[in-house]
Formats: sequence, C-alpha cells, structure tokens
Amino acid sequence: MKTPVDTGPAVDTPPPRTLSLTLAAAFAPIVWGSTYLVTTELLPPDRPMTASVLRALPAGLLLLLLAPGLPPLGWRWKTAVLGILNIGAFFPLLFLAAYRLPGGLAAVVGSIQPLVILGICLVLGWGRPRVAQVLWSLVALAGVSLVTLSGESTVDTLGVAAAAAGAFSMAMGLLLTRRWGMAPDMHPLTSTAWQLIVGGTVIIPLIPLVDSGSWQLDGPAVLGYTWLSVIGGALAYALWFRGARALPSANLALLGILSPLTAAMLGWVALGQSLSPLQCVGFALALLGSLLGQLKRTTAQPNHS
Repeated sequence: MKTPVDTGPAVDTPPPRTLSLTLAAAFAPIVWGSTYLVTTELLPPDRPMTASVLRALPAGLLLLLLAPGLPPLGWRWKTAVLGILNIGAFFPLLFLAAYRLPGGLAAVVGSIQPLVILGICLVLGWGRPRVAQVLWSLVALAGVSLVTLSGESTVDTLGVAAAAAGAFSMAMGLLLTRRWGMAPDMHPLTSTAWQLIVGGTVIIPLIPLVDSGSWQLDGPAVLGYTWLSVIGGALAYALWFRGARALPSANLALLGILSPLTAAMLGWVALGQSLSPLQCVGFALALLGSLLGQLKRTTAQPNHS
C-alpha cells in the first residue's frame, strides 16, 4: 500500500549526493519563511495580488530563458492545473495571509498540510493512512488551534482562512505532481517555468478586484519584489523541485519545518513579535505533529503485495 506522501513513482537516490541535495533543497523553505517579513516591511501595503504576480511571472520568464521549450501536447493541461494549484491559487492566499497575520502565525497555520494531504487521499481513495499518521496530524491541528485561538490579541479570521486554504492548494498540487510525475523529454526547469507563468497570468485579473493600496515602487519595494521573484521564486523553486525528484521523502519532510521556523524567528527577532506561553506550546505541537507525522509516513516499510 502506498502512503499519501509517496503517491507517484519512486526515485532511487545516489547516496553520495544525498547531503548536497538536502542542503540545496533546504534553501527553499528557509527563503520562503522570509516572505512574511519581506511583505510587511518592504512591499507597498494592501497589494497582495501585485506581489503574487511579480513573484511568479518574472521568475517563470527567467527560468524559461534558461530552459526554453513548451510542455508536450498531452501535458499542457496538466501543467496548467499544477500552475493554478501551486502558484495561481497558492500565491494569492499566501500573500493575503502574509499581509494580515504575523509571520510565525501565518506559517504555522500552513503546517496543517500533512493533515490536508491525509484527508484528500482518504476522500479520493489515493491511499489509506495508518492510525499513527492520523494521530500525529491531529496533534498538529491541535497545536494550530492553540496558536490561533489562545492569543491575547484578536486573530484575523480572513488571514487564518487564507493560510489554511493555501495549505490545501499546495497539498493538492503536491499530490498531483507526485501522481503525474514529469513529462518525458522535458527539462525540469521548463516545467517549473510554465507553472510560474500560468499561475502568474491567472492572478493578473485579481489585481483591480483585491488590491486597494497605492502603488509605491520605491527602493525597498524594488528590493522586496526582486528578492521574492529571483531568490524566492526562480532559484528556490528550481532547487526545491530538484530535491523533490531525487531525495528520500523523509529528507523533504524534515526540511518542511524550516519555513515556519524561519518565519517565526524573523518575526520575533526583527519585529519583536511574540506569542503567549500557551501559543508557544501550540506552536511546538504543530511543528512536532507535522514533522513526526510525515516522518512516520515516509519511513514505512514498502508494500510487496
């Protein structure tokens, strides 16, 4: 029986490359954890859709210059679906959460993704999780509830909902990516490029409908958009998908907690944000449940039936 996170073809990893691939892939979630700080401190206020487009489209065009080409005819609709789930839906939800929530809080809500993956697989019949998987995911959910419901200040409901919906969109995109694999004779950077381009394009009509802040392209904004697009977009996604194709699943599960940890650390150190003692307990539970749930799932013995 295949477990949810391992849905799709297995990949053999040359042992000598594991450490270098892991260190390279770790760059992605660390950089993504900086999204919340960059958004609140450098970008123009109340422009989440603008930030989403400028993170996706330039990054996609840059990768397409490095690896030009088109998806095969039979893969273009799959590329479009993945682009919408991984980019077109996820980025707007990510930036809505980033504008409305403290970075650590926004990121930890996204840690419900393992539970979302289990739920999707159960509903769609893509695998049956073991009891331990469900229990650890419930621990993560309990931790998120403590973080979001026990603070002294009022938590922005829309921000929490956006972060949770973003976790669902990314989980669905991950599951479909694993089920579909990679188009034959297509460079991995080309696939990533077109996902970013498709996703960024579908966000453009949302700019006049959602964004309400004034457009201020000053020095800090240019720096912020450049960081999000070139470093957090093109480079981070290229390294992450490279690692996802080659590394054991347990390695990626371990790397997943770097994003909320980075976001929380940057928020607490750079902005003086803090959590109540009960929220700290919830934060730890969310990360522990998320990590151990994934590790338990990915280290299961293979099915030989």
